[in-house]
Amino acid sequence: RDDLVTILTEPKNSVVKQYKALFKMEGVNLEFEQEALETVADQAVKRGTGARGLRSIMENIMIDIMYDLDGSQKGTTITVTKDMLH
Repeated sequence: RDDLVTILTEPKNSVVKQYKALFKMEGVNLEFEQEALETVADQAVKRGTGARGLRSIMENIMIDIMYDLDGSQKGTTITVTKDMLH
């Protein structure tokens, strides 16, 4: 589980860093609570996909958040919490 969280956050082109950069282009700061990252890792373990499934799980989570993004949120911070994950 800890290794999967590291894979999500540490590499230069990690999924989390890619989403942060994408949101930054829209003028929004994106943060992830540690519990949310651990939940994503748990889902990958539960599905048996391991590291390969992390991107797919993150895409499913982030699609709703990205859909709700509009120009009025510039300069704000969105924090992804465990409660936001379904």
